[in-house]
Amino acid sequence: MKDYHINIFFSEEDNGYIADIPDLKYCSAFGQTPNETLREVLKAKAAWIESAQKNHKEIPSPKYKPAIYQIASE
Repeated sequence: MKDYHINIFFSEEDNGYIADIPDLKYCSAFGQTPNETLREVLKAKAAWIESAQKNHKEIPSPKYKPAIYQIASE
């Protein structure tokens, strides 16, 4: 099963980690460690999808691939 790509990076400005899911607009989370941030963004993903379902909004298929994966598959 294909799932959504998750970006996790350290933000010096926020002094912590930020995660986002590019395919799910505005779906992101913050944490003090990469693992905490991953747990939080997975909660955000579940809430995002639940909200979309309740409001009869389209849930996009996972499509985002970082550039490095696109280059490797050529």
